[in-house]
Amino acid sequence: MKKSIGSYPPVRVEGGGRSVVSQAGSVLLVETVRKSGLGSAISAALAPWRKPRAVHDPGKILLDVALATALGGDCLADVGLLRAEPGVFGPVASDPTVSRLIDVLAAVGPKALTAIRTARGEVRTRVWELAGANAPAADGQVIVDIDGVLVIAHSEKQDATATWKKTFGHHPLLAFVDHGQDGSGEPVAALLRPGNAGSNTASDHIEATQLALAQLPKHLRRGRQTLIRTDSAGGTHAFVDWLSKPGRWLSYSVGMTITEAIHQAVLKIPKRAWTPAYDAGGTERPGAWVAEITDMPDLTTWPKGMRLIVRKERPHPGAQLRFTDLDGLRLTCFATNTKGGQLADLELRHRRRARCEDRIRNARDTGLRNLPLHDTAQNRIWLEIVSIALDLLAWMPMLALTGDTRRWEPKRLRLRLFSAAAQLVHTARRRWLRLPARWPWTGVLTQAIDRLQALPNPG
Repeated sequence: MKKSIGSYPPVRVEGGGRSVVSQAGSVLLVETVRKSGLGSAISAALAPWRKPRAVHDPGKILLDVALATALGGDCLADVGLLRAEPGVFGPVASDPTVSRLIDVLAAVGPKALTAIRTARGEVRTRVWELAGANAPAADGQVIVDIDGVLVIAHSEKQDATATWKKTFGHHPLLAFVDHGQDGSGEPVAALLRPGNAGSNTASDHIEATQLALAQLPKHLRRGRQTLIRTDSAGGTHAFVDWLSKPGRWLSYSVGMTITEAIHQAVLKIPKRAWTPAYDAGGTERPGAWVAEITDMPDLTTWPKGMRLIVRKERPHPGAQLRFTDLDGLRLTCFATNTKGGQLADLELRHRRRARCEDRIRNARDTGLRNLPLHDTAQNRIWLEIVSIALDLLAWMPMLALTGDTRRWEPKRLRLRLFSAAAQLVHTARRRWLRLPARWPWTGVLTQAIDRLQALPNPG
């Protein structure tokens, strides 16, 4: 007679366990903070706001909240996740102490934001040097994507207003450095705006670009090697003029609205002028073509060297066509000042801006789904905390992971790596985290820790 196999074994539960660490895999983030020098940089930046007899360092408090956010937290109180594991995270401030620090930094305003951002920029330069060939600017070029995101507010908060999608909340403008197909991306600007802020407000795009450039190494803050990429919200006279200003000479690839002039120009394109477009893999895409119309509409008021490239394609199932679309084919257009190159390559480069949508989705999963505080000044500090958390989630894979694991998004990192439990063992005046042998990704964890520990210490 065969025994039946139950779905799950019965387990008794009690709460007296010792030397067991939950979220043990988050030691990867802690080691990234240490090797990058982020801890000392943030502490030095916030030193002016540390009280003489304070027990907790303001930089450590801010990093603790960022680490809790990287692990999935979405409010200040989630720092309690770290407070429960002093063997890994050290002493963690109480909730009232955390709240008081946020209030102090919010009251200071731009000075605190500038201090935090300056520290992040300095550390970013070091991290890219440590990453070597894995750095996003290893080939001497870097791409910055700018896009807006709607953050819903479920209560009355300062500057929360009706949005263009008929929701209620805020409309931040974000910028990310693209890591390409082998990585993710890291935030370099987060501009908090009211919910009714315009999508194509040139002054906001200029400010976001300035913040983003300040985060890059100095040799990448101007010149053609830096590409600014946006959707049609960035296709304004003022923004393109600013990007093209002599002495700045940034490269750009910005979406353009299909105006009547562009539509009429497309109608005049001879059939032989259309060339096949490429898919994501760089091969010809059936049912999609590109062409250049720079010489057709009047561009005399736009910067010199600007090129207009259009794409027509068969719409995807369920896609709605517009009045400006041609013969049942959907039209899109973008402008760039890149000289030479195949049209299909330039169009594919611009279309890869869609990776920014993935970065925004990850940001929503890392504290941006909701702004937890009431005042705008407080939520600006929260955006910097979210940015630090996203920095760590981008830097750790860049420095410690390889292959497919480097492309893992925050949700997968939390499920497979950070959530691993371990036994904390004290022996020979050292502390060891013993990961379970049965955990499928223990090998990934240990190898990643070895790579981080092999890096030189800062300073």
